[in-house]
Amino acid sequence: MNRLGVIVAASFLAVCIAEAQQRTPEQQRDQMTIPSAQQPQQQQRRNSTRTTGEQQPQTPGAEPAQAQQQNRLRAVPEEKTVTTRHSARIGGQQINYTSTAGTYGIKSDDETPKATFFYVAYVKEDVPDSAKRPVSFVYNGGPGAASLFTHMGLGPRRVVLTADGHGTPAPYQVVDDEDCFLDATDLVFVDAIGTGYSRPAPGQNTSQFYGVIQDANYFSDFMYQYITRNERWASPKYLIGESYGTTRSAELAGVLQQRHQMYLNGIVLVSSVAFSNWGGDDRTIFFLPTYTTTAWYHKMLPPDLQGENIEAVAQAARQFAHGEYAAALEKGDQLSTSEHQKVVQDIARFTALSPKFIEECNLRISPQRWFKELRRDKRRTIGRLDSRFEGMDVDAAGERYEYDSSEASYEGAIVATFQDYVRRELGWKTDMYYAVSGNVRPWDKTGNTEVAEVLRSAMTQQSNLKVLVVCGYYDVATPFNGIEQTVSHMNLEPPLRKNISFTYYESGHMVYIDRKAHDKLHKDVDDFINASYPH
Repeated sequence: MNRLGVIVAASFLAVCIAEAQQRTPEQQRDQMTIPSAQQPQQQQRRNSTRTTGEQQPQTPGAEPAQAQQQNRLRAVPEEKTVTTRHSARIGGQQINYTSTAGTYGIKSDDETPKATFFYVAYVKEDVPDSAKRPVSFVYNGGPGAASLFTHMGLGPRRVVLTADGHGTPAPYQVVDDEDCFLDATDLVFVDAIGTGYSRPAPGQNTSQFYGVIQDANYFSDFMYQYITRNERWASPKYLIGESYGTTRSAELAGVLQQRHQMYLNGIVLVSSVAFSNWGGDDRTIFFLPTYTTTAWYHKMLPPDLQGENIEAVAQAARQFAHGEYAAALEKGDQLSTSEHQKVVQDIARFTALSPKFIEECNLRISPQRWFKELRRDKRRTIGRLDSRFEGMDVDAAGERYEYDSSEASYEGAIVATFQDYVRRELGWKTDMYYAVSGNVRPWDKTGNTEVAEVLRSAMTQQSNLKVLVVCGYYDVATPFNGIEQTVSHMNLEPPLRKNISFTYYESGHMVYIDRKAHDKLHKDVDDFINASYPH
């Protein structure tokens, strides 16, 4: 080729690169696996599944081609593993297990490093055939929360809290977790990219990781690597996610199926988000039963309700919320004076709030106001993650609480014990900062309102897929009635509805911090796993 031809070819290549860098987010998402339930109708005929590891285009503002090429030449972030052996009494038996703390690198097809996942795997020893042994992936949510909370609550070693989950002052203590699920399944705890020790690779634009669809795609690639490297393709597979981790699990049910043809045996939704397109009044309705169970716990309900057990109180609140209360909100300004007065009195009866406050709120009680109002006469606030906890603000007359009293109580103990445990007992030595709460903003919510449909589609096509929904009566972050309504509106065919079951606990968002609830959770999850595969 002559000199002019070289110049023309180089110019053409530069134009192509510039166009690639200016692709819209929609075009970028074409490179991801988007479950058909989340694709616009006109795009559903496209094959949205890309080859595993295929390079994704950079977002606008990404580095120029020359810089990208230099990044490819950088040393790949070194994968590292540390293996230790342990023994613990779990589920009434002595279990020997191997723990592996390590990192997996995710690359594109041209070997460009994309991200590094940090994980800790616990695998039971002396298993005759590991291919028949279940394996579960466990994570927290946020989005932006590292998985140390589920790790120190559901792993083989747990932090010592009070019986009802309150934190204690240092020195902290870690003991064997007799309620760990390791007697039923191997466990792999994994941090989302940008949290914990998981990181985007140098030079990568973080927007390709932070979003409903993006997050699930990279998680699925990590799971593919773990299953493949550890020869667990024949094993029964489970997801155990908490909070936003439940949204991730629902999305993963579809992404894993379409991206890697990986089918799941079961999903455990712990403190589930109501992942559906619910409006403002819907959310107002969903919160009321949790207000009621909380008032019951604090012994503030009228005698006839206070004398009932929590299951009966919750059911009465559900019926009122979706009956008279929902009808009143629907009528809006057309509500008659007598109807208005009656519903105000009934709301007061179920929430222990004053009729005057309820009228001033136009019948709609926001959680932020409720945290301050329920115990205002005692100069106390109510916890968001666990409404059994009480806090104190400098301004008792304020409208919003200063802090979540539940999170403040146990967070320090959990973070400190994990930081010590991962180094001292698991042998993971690093100077890297552990991001308990990572900066994963902005978070792309594209596809969020279709996540329930993704789960329905996966359950329909994977007709053996079972789902267990774990609900805390005192969880105000993800109130139990929200996910109940999501499930009841998923349009599952009758033969498949039995594949979703619910279990309830007198605890909050982090169900496992309460000793009695943790004991029950252990039995419920073990029974769920053992019943969902042939053995």
